[in-house]
Amino acid sequence: MGRIGERFRLLRARGEKALVPFVTAGDPDLATTEALVLAMAASGADVIEIGVPFSDPIAEGPTIQRSSERALRSGTSQRRVLELVKGLRPRVEIPLVLMGYANPVLAMGEARFAEAAGAVGVDGSIVVDMPPEESILLRRELEAHGVDPILLAAPTTSPERLAMLARETRGFLYYVSLTGVTGARAELASGIEEQLRRVRASSEIPICVGFGVSRPAHARELSSIADGVVVGSALVDRIANAGSPEEAVDAAARFVAELKGAMR
Repeated sequence: MGRIGERFRLLRARGEKALVPFVTAGDPDLATTEALVLAMAASGADVIEIGVPFSDPIAEGPTIQRSSERALRSGTSQRRVLELVKGLRPRVEIPLVLMGYANPVLAMGEARFAEAAGAVGVDGSIVVDMPPEESILLRRELEAHGVDPILLAAPTTSPERLAMLARETRGFLYYVSLTGVTGARAELASGIEEQLRRVRASSEIPICVGFGVSRPAHARELSSIADGVVVGSALVDRIANAGSPEEAVDAAARFVAELKGAMR
C-alpha cells in the first residue's frame, strides 16, 4: 500500500475525511510553492495536489488559468516541478499528487515521466485530458514505479463507465461534482449524494469530490458523503490576492486550517 492508501486507511480509523488542497506550482514562484506545501501540510492537509502549469489547461476556469500563466512566466516546467517534489519529500509525510495535462507528459515520454515521478517521491498522478483508453501505457508505467494513476469521473459518466473508472483508478477516484471548468462557486451542485452512491456501488475505492468547493461549509457538507474534498480555485484566489509571498503562505495556511476544522 502506498502513501495515499495508507493515508485513507489512517483517516478511516480516526473517523476523518481527507482534505486535498490544490496549488499551481510556480505561482508566483517555486520557492513560494515550496513554502505553501509545507505550511498546508502543517495546517491539516491530508493530500496535496500540485498543479503542473500548462499553456492550454482546458479543464480550468479563469482563476487556475491565470495561475498557470503566472507560473509559466516565472519559468516553471514539469522537470522543475519534479525537482520541487524531490526537495519536499524528506520534509513532507503526507501524499503529494501531480495534476496536469498530457502534452508535457508525452513530450517527456510516458515511461521517463513515470520513472522520474517515482524516483522523486510523487505518490499520485492525474492527467486531466488523457482518458483511460489512451493512458494504458502511462498507468502501467506509473504503477511499476509506485505512483498511483488517479482517474476522474463526472455527473455525465454512465454507470458502466463509472464501474470501469472505479476499477481502474488507484489511490482514489476524483469525482468532478459538476459539468464545466474549475472555479469557486457559491453553492454546491445538486444531486452529489445520489451520484456518489453510484460510485460506491461499483467499488470501495476512496472518492474525493472537487470543482466548485470554496467554503468551509462546503467542505463540511461534502465530508459527510465523500471520503475527501478537493479545494483548488478558492485557495489559488487567496494566494493571488495576497500582498506578498509571506502573506500568501499565511493566507493559505489559515484557509486550510479552517477547511479541515469544518470537516472534523
